[in-house]
This record gives sequence, C-alpha cells and structure tokens, in this order.
Amino acid sequence: MIHSSACEYAIRALTYMASVPVGTRLLARDVAAHERVPGPFLGKVFQTLVRADMLTSSKGPGGGFSLARDPATITLFDIYRAIDGTTYLEGCAVGLARCSDEMPCPLHERWKPVRERIRSYLQSTTLADMVEATKKKRESIARDSA
Repeated sequence: MIHSSACEYAIRALTYMASVPVGTRLLARDVAAHERVPGPFLGKVFQTLVRADMLTSSKGPGGGFSLARDPATITLFDIYRAIDGTTYLEGCAVGLARCSDEMPCPLHERWKPVRERIRSYLQSTTLADMVEATKKKRESIARDSA
C-alpha cells in the first residue's frame, strides 16, 4: 500500500463528491455511509481537506461540505500530500537520513524510478479522471451482471 487508510478514504470520498452536481453540499456522515467508511474518521479527514483548500465547509441548515475547486484541478497527488505528506515519495526506501544519487542506499537505483512513476501517476490523475473511471467500472459491472 502506498498510502494510508485516511488517504484512501479521502480519495474515495472526494471522487464521490466530484460525481454529484457542482455546489452540492454533503454531510460527512452521508458521504461516509455512501463510501462505507467510518463517519467520525472521515469527518477529521474532511477538516484536513478544508485546510488544504480542497473542500469548503459550512455549518447550520443547508450546510455541509463541497468541493472548493473544479475536480479537473484536484490531483491524487494533492490529496496524498494533504493527508499523508510526501516523505514516502521523497525519502530513502530503507529510511537512511543520507541517501541521494551521490550517496545511494542499496535500494536507491531500483526504488527511484518506481517512486518517480508513482509520483507522475498521482500528479497526472485528477478527481475528474477518477469519476470517469469509476463510472466506467460501474457500467462494466452492470453489464457483466445482466
């Protein structure tokens, strides 16, 4: 696994939120129920996403959470960075403090291209891409079930 459960929940929740009409406010508990994730935990994740300017939040009647930006402008890397940080994609594979091209660890040459491919994928995949992929997957499952 290259990310935490919190990051997985954030990606799933934001993908769902990107699939509803723009400006729709959703309660964290409703998103949690739809995605089958723990509600209180998702609420905390949402607060992190608000601080990262990916969600807006409003209280009171008609309140809830909504995307702060167009889904085509929010990448998986943005979510990953907000929830997990980027240490995993920048640090040494074996945890050495000093690991670089000049002073590589034993795994450096093998890990570096993998890390770069993961980073590239995360940076080039948007919530809009995730919505489209999810839609296609659901259509495929429906066809196979019919």
